[in-house]
Amino acid sequence: MSLSKKTSEFSPPSKSSGIFTDIRYFFFHKPKKPTLIDLSTEEARENYNKRIVQRFGIDPEKFSVLNIHKIGVEAPPSYVFDELLRWNGDSTCWPNYLAKIDLVDNKLESIRVLLFGKEKYPFGFRNSFFGLKLLPLFNMNAIRIKRVPDTFDFDNARYLLYECSGGYPIGIFFMYVRSSIEDMGETELSQLFLCVGFNFYGKENRSSGLRIFDTIWQIIHNRVTANVVSRIKQLAEWRLNKMLTPPIKSKGITGL
Repeated sequence: MSLSKKTSEFSPPSKSSGIFTDIRYFFFHKPKKPTLIDLSTEEARENYNKRIVQRFGIDPEKFSVLNIHKIGVEAPPSYVFDELLRWNGDSTCWPNYLAKIDLVDNKLESIRVLLFGKEKYPFGFRNSFFGLKLLPLFNMNAIRIKRVPDTFDFDNARYLLYECSGGYPIGIFFMYVRSSIEDMGETELSQLFLCVGFNFYGKENRSSGLRIFDTIWQIIHNRVTANVVSRIKQLAEWRLNKMLTPPIKSKGITGL
């Protein structure tokens, strides 16, 4: 990132103050740059299936839905990953009033995502809300948290990989950061990926009659995820610029 850019060009994401601002920031707001990777062709899907198998040892072919978002960040991979490690219920990059992040034992290895921050159903509902088990929205148990790249990894990759369960239909979830690859036309210092893979109601058949649910879910999910990765980018670049920009020294002012 060039230090010739003015400090005023960098600002942190606006912090949400409630459910309605969560909806405005994460559902209604449309990021300037598209982040969703097009996997609509069999060739593209197969290509990313192989990449995920190679990186994580997990075959996403069994998932009828695979959503991957990607964004370039003008900050080193280690710096972007440090932002991911700060993920908690106070994050400005996640809709915490709608889907509260609860770190079990204050560790990223086990996370509960609570709908509206609720741990129990209201109005005497015990096990579900009209048959829908939405509390917790989903549980995330770390399969692997890769904090340090392998010595032979020239991509300088780090990631958080989770197996998910609960009311929300997600099987795997990962956030992955690596150095940019010039041959792929990537110009920023880092590339950040956020991916989910799952089957609606346990159905692996991609041509099932539940496609309408797939479509609706993906429209909502893709808008939220695009805002999440865009905010992580904004926050990482702002923090780095703030750290690298020397403070402005006052001239001739000794006190108030």
